[in-house]
Amino acid sequence: MTTPIAESELILNARGAIYHLDLRSDELADTIITVGDPDRVKAVSKHFDHIEGRYQHREFVTHTGRIGAKRLSVVSTGIGTDNIDIVLNELDALANIDLATRLPREEPVSLRIIRLGTSGSLQENIPVDSFVVSSHGLGLDNLLPFYTYHNTPEELQLLEAFRGQIRMHPNAARPYLIEASAALAGLFTDGFHHGITVTCPGFYAPQGRQLRGHLSHPELIDQLTGFSFENRHITNFEMETAGIYGLGRVLGHECLSISAIVANRIRKEFSKDGNAAVESLIAKALGILAA
Repeated sequence: MTTPIAESELILNARGAIYHLDLRSDELADTIITVGDPDRVKAVSKHFDHIEGRYQHREFVTHTGRIGAKRLSVVSTGIGTDNIDIVLNELDALANIDLATRLPREEPVSLRIIRLGTSGSLQENIPVDSFVVSSHGLGLDNLLPFYTYHNTPEELQLLEAFRGQIRMHPNAARPYLIEASAALAGLFTDGFHHGITVTCPGFYAPQGRQLRGHLSHPELIDQLTGFSFENRHITNFEMETAGIYGLGRVLGHECLSISAIVANRIRKEFSKDGNAAVESLIAKALGILAA
């Protein structure tokens, strides 16, 4: 590309920082932890030996600092893949576009992006307060079909099996599936469950919860729990993972999602102290990433 990206497409604020995240390129590390809750950013950065910068715009809070020699950023995304679209594109722009010239850099940088979040278990043997590494993100949202992307043969097999076993309500979803970074997933083995994570476009009906609105797919949870293909199972669902994995594939970044299980939808149990589970996940993950 030799034409600068237009101001309407790559929006910068008065200090030359990218619009939603309010970050400049030098304020972001190459290893990034994402969390949904803005208040959870400080729960991560309190483990840093040094914080070099704190930035905030709307629900997007970023702290950048170091644990020993390891430079890290932690960024809040808010909830849902619509916010993931903003965050992943702006993180990529900070790494791979010269904001002064508005031109892509000649040598692309691949970021390491690790989501630390919460989730609901879909298997009876994955209890509350345990940790799940998402081997794949299976999206029931509509984000990734707006992008051009490519699946591996193994991903296509899994996706075809899902479509064959789980018949979505007409027009409800166009499922997609992307695998995690094998390099990152290989760091998180002892003490972690591994499985397919379904990403839903909402918290209530899209996750099988009925308050007053009637469900169009009341059998969804049972079908997700029962899915099996070549010893692969759906372990949990939440609202961001597939979007992160999908945009990671589109933009060339290494992505992983790890969840603290705060609800078991099969046992109908909820964690007695979800914050403690998240704190334990943060400490364990940081110890691995900073090693």
